[in-house]
Amino acid sequence: MYHVPEVIQMMLDDYFSEFRMRFSINDYTTNWINLEIEIAMGFTISHILFVMAMEIILKAAEDSADSANLGDGC
Repeated sequence: MYHVPEVIQMMLDDYFSEFRMRFSINDYTTNWINLEIEIAMGFTISHILFVMAMEIILKAAEDSADSANLGDGC
Protein backbone atom coordinates (compact mmCIF):
# COMPACT_ATOMS: atom_id res chain seq x y z
CA MET A 1 0.00 0.00 0.00
CA TYR A 2 2.81 2.42 0.83
CA HIS A 3 5.30 1.13 -1.76
CA VAL A 4 8.07 0.57 0.79
CA PRO A 5 11.08 -1.07 -0.91
CA GLU A 6 11.55 -4.72 -0.01
CA VAL A 7 15.06 -4.12 1.35
CA ILE A 8 13.60 -1.62 3.88
CA GLN A 9 10.81 -4.05 4.81
CA MET A 10 13.39 -6.78 5.47
CA MET A 11 15.57 -4.42 7.51
CA LEU A 12 12.63 -3.41 9.72
CA ASP A 13 11.49 -7.03 10.09
CA ASP A 14 14.99 -8.05 11.21
CA TYR A 15 15.15 -5.18 13.69
CA PHE A 16 11.78 -5.85 15.31
CA SER A 17 11.87 -9.67 15.25
CA GLU A 18 14.28 -10.25 18.15
CA PHE A 19 13.10 -7.93 20.93
CA ARG A 20 13.97 -9.33 24.34
CA MET A 21 14.20 -7.94 27.83
CA ARG A 22 15.03 -8.92 31.38
CA PHE A 23 14.79 -7.32 34.79
CA SER A 24 17.42 -6.87 37.46
CA ILE A 25 16.71 -6.15 41.11
CA ASN A 26 19.63 -5.87 43.52
CA ASP A 27 21.45 -9.19 43.08
CA TYR A 28 18.75 -11.03 41.04
CA THR A 29 18.33 -10.95 37.23
CA THR A 30 15.56 -12.76 35.35
CA ASN A 31 16.08 -14.82 32.23
CA TRP A 32 15.63 -13.15 28.85
CA ILE A 33 11.97 -12.81 27.82
CA ASN A 34 10.91 -12.60 24.17
CA LEU A 35 8.57 -9.66 23.63
CA GLU A 36 5.48 -10.24 21.53
CA ILE A 37 4.60 -6.60 20.79
CA GLU A 38 6.77 -5.38 17.99
CA ILE A 39 6.64 -1.60 17.97
CA ALA A 40 9.31 -0.18 20.22
CA MET A 41 8.79 2.99 22.21
CA GLY A 42 11.53 5.48 21.58
CA PHE A 43 12.48 4.11 18.16
CA THR A 44 12.08 6.97 15.68
CA ILE A 45 10.19 5.02 13.03
CA SER A 46 7.78 3.31 15.46
CA HIS A 47 5.35 6.22 15.33
CA ILE A 48 5.31 6.14 11.54
CA LEU A 49 4.76 2.37 11.47
CA PHE A 50 1.88 2.69 13.94
CA VAL A 51 0.17 5.39 11.87
CA MET A 52 0.66 3.37 8.66
CA ALA A 53 -0.89 0.28 10.25
CA MET A 54 -3.83 2.26 11.66
CA GLU A 55 -4.41 3.91 8.28
CA ILE A 56 -4.72 0.47 6.65
CA ILE A 57 -7.24 -0.63 9.29
CA LEU A 58 -9.26 2.58 8.95
CA LYS A 59 -9.34 2.40 5.16
CA ALA A 60 -10.52 -1.23 5.32
CA ALA A 61 -13.29 -0.33 7.78
CA GLU A 62 -14.43 2.82 6.00
CA ASP A 63 -16.24 0.89 3.24
CA SER A 64 -18.08 -1.47 5.59
CA ALA A 65 -18.92 0.81 8.52
CA ASP A 66 -21.93 3.13 8.77
CA SER A 67 -21.36 6.83 9.35
CA ALA A 68 -21.13 7.91 12.98
CA ASN A 69 -24.31 9.37 14.44
CA LEU A 70 -23.34 11.96 17.04
CA GLY A 71 -26.88 13.12 17.76
CA ASP A 72 -28.61 16.43 17.25
CA GLY A 73 -26.50 19.55 17.09
CA CYS A 74 -23.21 17.74 16.55
